[in-house]
Amino acid sequence: MKALKELVDQLPPDLQREVRDLVEFLLERRGKHRQKRGTPRFDWAGALKELREQYTSVELQHKIAEWRIGER
Repeated sequence: MKALKELVDQLPPDLQREVRDLVEFLLERRGKHRQKRGTPRFDWAGALKELREQYTSVELQHKIAEWRIGER
């Protein structure tokens, strides 16, 4: 199987530019995707501490699931 560069070199200049554009797009998209993953933030930690006495951790997990899907 030929190397990618060899295959691209066989293309006319206008198609080589398209390949370059596509590769740059893919690299940019990949970079943005990696940035999204990043280090987890825990700025939400403690946000529900006032509910600590009202619910167990399992009950709170179920309540949060209900809130997410809009059930009451």
